[in-house]
Amino acid sequence: MKDLSAKRCKPCEGGLKPMDAKEAAGLVEQVPLWGLSGDARAIARTFTFRDFHDTMAFVNAVAWISHQEGHHPDLEVGYDRCVVRYSTHAIGGLSENDFICAAKVNGLLAW
Repeated sequence: MKDLSAKRCKPCEGGLKPMDAKEAAGLVEQVPLWGLSGDARAIARTFTFRDFHDTMAFVNAVAWISHQEGHHPDLEVGYDRCVVRYSTHAIGGLSENDFICAAKVNGLLAW
């Protein structure tokens, strides 16, 4: 099985069926500290930082990853925290793209 962070997102214009709760639960195990929403239509993780500068650096890095992958999260930003939430809006639920991006965002923590 290929590491999620090594994969690339595939374009999704809708028409696909979102993954079911069982499949989503299996994939969320591959992205440490991310949680599956109660309806299994999104994954999210809260990141905390020392200060606003570190938070905004992280947000900009997430934006860069999102642009590169063509797959964009919902972000909630505060002084020392950021909640990143992925869902494939075009299909109203989760796709592999969400987990790929979550894995890439986790990779930012090495800095």
